[in-house]
Amino acid sequence: PPPANGGQAPSPPDGGWGWVVVFGAFISIGFAYAFPKGLAIFFKEIQDFFGTSYSEIAWVSSIMLATTYGAGPISSILVNRYGSRPVVMFGGLLCGIGMVSAAFCTSILQLYICVGFITGFGLALNLQPSVIMIGKYFLKRRPIANGLAMAGSPVMLCTLAPLNQFLFDNFGWRGSFLILGAILLHCCVAGALFRPIGAPTAPVKPQVAGKGKECLKTEVTENAVEMSSPTNVPMENRTEEEEEKDCCEKINQYLDFSLFKHRGFLIYLIGNVLMFLGFFAPIVFLAPYAKHIGIDEYSAAFLLSILAIVDMIARPATGIIANSRWVRPRIQYFFSFSIAFNGTCHLLCPLATGYTGLIIYSAFYGLAFGMVCAMLFETLMDLVGAARFTSAVGLVTIAECCTILLGPPIGGTLIDAFGDYKYMFIKCGAVMVLAGTFLFIMNYYNYCMLAKEKKKRKAREEDPHSVRTESEGRNNWNKETAQDGPELEPLGEEREGLKKEMNGT
Repeated sequence: PPPANGGQAPSPPDGGWGWVVVFGAFISIGFAYAFPKGLAIFFKEIQDFFGTSYSEIAWVSSIMLATTYGAGPISSILVNRYGSRPVVMFGGLLCGIGMVSAAFCTSILQLYICVGFITGFGLALNLQPSVIMIGKYFLKRRPIANGLAMAGSPVMLCTLAPLNQFLFDNFGWRGSFLILGAILLHCCVAGALFRPIGAPTAPVKPQVAGKGKECLKTEVTENAVEMSSPTNVPMENRTEEEEEKDCCEKINQYLDFSLFKHRGFLIYLIGNVLMFLGFFAPIVFLAPYAKHIGIDEYSAAFLLSILAIVDMIARPATGIIANSRWVRPRIQYFFSFSIAFNGTCHLLCPLATGYTGLIIYSAFYGLAFGMVCAMLFETLMDLVGAARFTSAVGLVTIAECCTILLGPPIGGTLIDAFGDYKYMFIKCGAVMVLAGTFLFIMNYYNYCMLAKEKKKRKAREEDPHSVRTESEGRNNWNKETAQDGPELEPLGEEREGLKKEMNGT
């Protein structure tokens, strides 16, 4: 017998093997987000080795982050074509190859290619499939699952910051890159945990017996005669417009470009593109800033660990709060507040002139950073739904990669120009406060418009005049179809003859 949900994808189990998937996503997302930040430990030494400026060395992390986000559509297409498991495993292999190759680089340009492009592309193949897989396994508990998976980033950063400093002291930056390349191969193990939830099954048509089967054969024969008639246009003579339409349909199978007509999606996209102009630069320059004001290397690396520990607690806690009945219906407001709070921390950072002040800044920054990251994909799925989420992630990440690419180099340029880090923090804070304010105002407008549309739809359904109009139209259509057409004229004449016989004429 056919399955009960024939033709539909299986519903999310909200548990079971899904928690194993969350653990795999914890590892993959952790490396994707934390690895570019952890490399900042080596920047000062690589800068001295190659004799480059702050802005030039900042391009390493910037290119890696931009590639991770910019390759989002490619990752989405591969996931739709092959599934999440092989894509993540291939991404882990690319990460290892990129970092091992970087250990033999002899110029900063080669580092851009190996660390920036190759490793960044491998991380992109880890990030999007992990988020997509959580959306397939969870529905009711999705904010909590996303919060736990996103906690992988602070856990990895908390581990990588002191580990990178230890590796550098014992093996140098080249030996450290070799070891880190081997560590990144664990992404292949994480990808192996992404067991497919199940493919949608095609509905099985019930067997047709007796006359129904003969009617079916007749219908197939008539269709074949119609297809062979000269009035039909052959396939070879299709116009160029039809071919272009077919091409667009094939592209839309993997990326849904109709999302650009979605009001909520456009608001999210504009706000996030603006936000990422100042999102990653402070964390990239935090350790170099501490070294600049005279703090030793291990204490500077410990600032990233403090940030990561607070971030580690903030992400699951934010997921629990976002899943509550008070916050989830208006989760976009909570997301807007988190971005503005993040920017406020950066604006106050120049007031921290000593190590104690930087510890306080790191703690508040970790809290704000965790709040934003925990809701980054949850708010997008809340807007577009799980069915269109794969395409939405790909389109959002490729739009965000431009500002991610420019953010850290612009911060490095400000440091080179003024010789002070405070202007970089002020720039990042102002941009993020502006992005949070924009999202808050536009989300208020979006919620108001959604309420009006829902009210109109409800009024249309309850209006008896509209219901009567629909029923009248249906009755008129039935009457028209019941009238005798040209093909039924012989039956009409025969009926008239029977009437005359019955009247005795």
